[in-house]
Amino acid sequence: MNDICRLLNIRYPIIQGGMGNISNAPLTSAVSEAGGLGTIGVGTMAPDEVEAIIAETKQRTSRPFAVNIPIQVTPYAEEMVALVEKYHLPVVSLSAGNPAPFIPRLKERGVKIIVVVASVKQAKKAEAAGADVLVAEGYEAAGINSNLELTTMTLIPQIVQAVRVPVVAAGGIGDGKGLLAALALGAQGVQLGTRLIATQEAPFHEAYKQRIVAADENETVIVGRSVGRVRRIMRTPYAEKLLQYEKEGITLEEFNRHTSEDYHRRGALAGDFSEGFVNAGQIAGLIEHIPTVQQLLDDMMNEAKEQWKKLHDLFGE
Repeated sequence: MNDICRLLNIRYPIIQGGMGNISNAPLTSAVSEAGGLGTIGVGTMAPDEVEAIIAETKQRTSRPFAVNIPIQVTPYAEEMVALVEKYHLPVVSLSAGNPAPFIPRLKERGVKIIVVVASVKQAKKAEAAGADVLVAEGYEAAGINSNLELTTMTLIPQIVQAVRVPVVAAGGIGDGKGLLAALALGAQGVQLGTRLIATQEAPFHEAYKQRIVAADENETVIVGRSVGRVRRIMRTPYAEKLLQYEKEGITLEEFNRHTSEDYHRRGALAGDFSEGFVNAGQIAGLIEHIPTVQQLLDDMMNEAKEQWKKLHDLFGE
């Protein structure tokens, strides 16, 4: 058992990434039940919506799970912290903003703090503010990304070298080989997003899952560069609309409106790829089937072990 597993009280060093307004109890609880750390992303949801998901998740699993609070995205950051306190949740993930004002209050309650970072500078600041774990995310990842656009392969070893707290790798990881690679770079665990979409428990539209399974290595696209709001999504008719809007000179306000969580839900929950978008990371090109969450996590751990044995034989005397 490594530091991540001990700190978060989980069996496998695998964390679910926050999924904004499409977060749900079935998938979150399935990840926790399978030995990872399930996560509810609050997105822009109202407190009563998030509270209902928390309550349902606690009914489905007695194992630890987290809440992800994207600080500059949600208009209800204080209310979300209050929900964490009310339900005595053991872990909080903070992203998309300055976590420092929230950390002391949460740590007083014994909450373990995960902070999502995208650079060495951010990592050092988060550690100094009291983060227990850092999720270092490369821009291979799905959804909103840093404008720095640093890759996981280069980002992880630099952050590991710069901080003392455990680091979790995110972006471009979805199988056991990716898990082992992240560990080889110095991370102590991985965070998954896209790979968990294509699982049997994930209550998303079947068209979304099948689109991921059918994807090749070049079927995600970055939108929002022109307005400083980098986001990786699946290449769909709606994605092409967004790219065209950018060519025509879209404003940040207009871009935010066209990529609101309403459009996210249309794509992910209704399977409407003409009037809604779906997040997808570059790992989509490696996803070929739709297992249960338990099968996925078990297979990742077993594949990582098998790959380690092969490498040991290669380099061993």
